[in-house]
Amino acid sequence: MTRTLEWKVDLVLSEEDGTTRASAKLDTGSGRLTGRGTARCSPADADIPKIGDELAAARAMRDLSGQLMREADRDLEAMGAAPPAKPPVPDTGWSSAAG
Repeated sequence: MTRTLEWKVDLVLSEEDGTTRASAKLDTGSGRLTGRGTARCSPADADIPKIGDELAAARAMRDLSGQLMREADRDLEAMGAAPPAKPPVPDTGWSSAAG
């Protein structure tokens, strides 16, 4: 079975007072997701709008990616295929056991 789909992402950036906001909208034909990202220019840094655009856009795309992955995990689980288990978090700090 061969299948071809085209999903488009609409990425909108706006900047005001040193803050850049990005909105990444994905329409899959059967659903819509929106990722959001923000970047702020530190007053101590040079104001280079391109960097704020890149950071805000990347953060919006990362947010969108996470939403899409969670949706895929839910769909897999609904089909009886659980998403991969997350690795255990190692214990850190001092042990509570008396030594």
